Amino acid sequence: MIQYSLICENDHKFEAWFKNAGAYDAQAQQGVLECPLCGTREVNKALMAPAVGKKSNQQTDAPAPQKTMALSAGHPEQQEVREALRRLRAKVESEAEYVGDRFAEEARKMAEDADQQRGIYGEATAEEVTSLIEDEIDFMPLPRLPEEHN
Repeated sequence: MIQYSLICENDHKFEAWFKNAGAYDAQAQQGVLECPLCGTREVNKALMAPAVGKKSNQQTDAPAPQKTMALSAGHPEQQEVREALRRLRAKVESEAEYVGDRFAEEARKMAEDADQQRGIYGEATAEEVTSLIEDEIDFMPLPRLPEEHN
């Protein structure tokens, strides 16, 4: 899996995971990448600084802090991100078939038989997700909204 920082034509920055660089290239070429904030499909890779490690003979005083992207409850873009996630979930639910806990099984069928291709969503265990990734079967996690955890 590879993570890319992406940016849309409206300067919204976000991250996405892909099976490999080729998977990103294929999705970009097909025009299926979409900004989760505004919905535009004009999305490109953002400039990224490479993670360059120190030589083994160089010492550091402390490990570099891990950078995380989180929006606190008071962050002005939090509502915008939640609405984008709601739109994404609504689009998937309206255009795809819910297969419940048969998600991994159905994804495998579609990978093996082009006639089985259709949009699906459902649940999968951690082991099933790992197996799908190892077998290079494309899928994307559907993000959960904060209110779904209540």
